[in-house]
Amino acid sequence: MPEITDWMVQAAKNYPEIVTIMEYGQTYEKRTISLLKIGVNTGEKKKAIWMDCGIHAREWIAPAFCQYFVREILQAYKTDPKMQVMMTNMDFFVTPVLNIDGYIHSWKDNTTRLWRKNRSPGPLNCTCYGTDLNRNFNANWGTLGVSFDCCDNTFCGIKPVSEPEAQAVTYFVGNRREDFLCFLTIHSYGQLLLVPFGHPNFIASNYDELMKVGRGAADAIRSVHGKHYTVGTSPDVLYANSGSSRDWARMQGIPLTYTFELRDNGTFGFELPQDQIQPTCEEAYSGALHIITYAHDKTFSGATATAATLWSMLLALGVTGTTLM
Repeated sequence: MPEITDWMVQAAKNYPEIVTIMEYGQTYEKRTISLLKIGVNTGEKKKAIWMDCGIHAREWIAPAFCQYFVREILQAYKTDPKMQVMMTNMDFFVTPVLNIDGYIHSWKDNTTRLWRKNRSPGPLNCTCYGTDLNRNFNANWGTLGVSFDCCDNTFCGIKPVSEPEAQAVTYFVGNRREDFLCFLTIHSYGQLLLVPFGHPNFIASNYDELMKVGRGAADAIRSVHGKHYTVGTSPDVLYANSGSSRDWARMQGIPLTYTFELRDNGTFGFELPQDQIQPTCEEAYSGALHIITYAHDKTFSGATATAATLWSMLLALGVTGTTLM
């Protein structure tokens, strides 16, 4: 974690014109939850993309991906006109590690390597620690795919948004819900792109669009190293669940919300070998960029086209910059 924190500081130093660090909450153990805000400061209110990694402590490939993603978009900003346009129109909010307490705990020794939850103490008369943060959001909370046993890995907490980490995301994203076009939360493992909702009785109003864009992202992923990612709702391709951040974000009106389950399919599971870090990040970047580019183009291509059409009409009428003055 100290390395990731230092890396965030360095990114802000290297790209001061487009990167700032924002603190937006505290963990149970009073560690600061920070994100990188990446985008051109236009002085205007902007649309935004959300990405968080490391909500589950043991999923180490997720924070690695957030760092890779940031590095790639910063490098692309220097050379790629499309990325320059996207960063002018949108801000990227990237949280490399959301569950900092749990993440640090998972690095302690071999006995803690597979820790999943955060580190808040259980309710009264419970000797176990931790709540599953991805069952703690206010989205059909406590109904399916959770446990009320505080020692269980999927313990959903004593009430919705009981955990400070879930509160931080709820407050930050919830207060800007109309700005966000896209909410991506990065997990492992299973090679899946999950769309809302985790509860089989609910279907997203834009389910067809979510599936179409998700399949496009899976195609983009497969084109990099040939890995197959399955697209669908959690009940269809994994298992039913409730209280996830993805479902909560969709309920807030954010149109494109996805859970990425990165490599692998269970051979190594959460203990992905080091030589798979880079290729996993490369393919996932391609998938994430597909979704983000779609969100951007859907929102902005119409406005750009209208401006271009208007300008063409003015030129045809012989109106120039000098006559407009």
